[in-house]
Amino acid sequence: MEREAAQAQRERFFTMRPDGAGVRLSGRLTPEGAAVVRAAIDPLCTPTSDDGRPAEQRRADALVAVCRLALATTDLPANGGDRPQVVVGLDFDTVKQQLGAGTLDNGDRITPQAARRMACDAALIPMILNGHGAPLDVGHSRRTVPGPLRRALVARDRACSFPGCDRSPRWTDAHHLVHWSHGGPTALDNLVLVCGYHHGELHKPDSWTAFIDTDGLPAFVPPTHIDPLQRPRRNKYHRRQ
Repeated sequence: MEREAAQAQRERFFTMRPDGAGVRLSGRLTPEGAAVVRAAIDPLCTPTSDDGRPAEQRRADALVAVCRLALATTDLPANGGDRPQVVVGLDFDTVKQQLGAGTLDNGDRITPQAARRMACDAALIPMILNGHGAPLDVGHSRRTVPGPLRRALVARDRACSFPGCDRSPRWTDAHHLVHWSHGGPTALDNLVLVCGYHHGELHKPDSWTAFIDTDGLPAFVPPTHIDPLQRPRRNKYHRRQ
């Protein structure tokens, strides 16, 4: 057992390689390391209602969700004086017109849909660039959804407000019902809390849509392939607690 443990320790690795369609992950962990990863992502892999993802996709999304939660803490090592963050470069007119693509800080390209989703609940840093794209001035970061407003959202929605989802507030983003890039206000009646997976669903075309009902609580309208009558649904999980 000691020899096997030493071999597992020597042969552990993790790589990320672009493959043209995305980024392919490969690696090997020690049994102890694998147990830690499994314990972290397994609670996030349970299918929710109307969740058509296969198990492999749920595990991939769970890994991203765990890393997103880690980035939201103040406990990670400093990186050049900044807290770890994902930087997306996208011209504001591109966001408004839904054209072009965003650029991550490592040079990878992402769709405008992905950039708008990230901008729903992010720290925005304005930059003035010259004609060659070099920064001339960098402003102060400002969150699109500040702390007091997020606390009000948590008090109202309690957690992910998508029907059937059991994700707690720490896993959620604040989604703008009318995109802020389209003039939607960052106000309580234009925001809902949703987990990362369901946030992505709301940004897909011809998918679920959300609205604030007459009682001030969020409701969701399914696409026709789920319910031809498109009857609104609510998350009753958190209201039972």
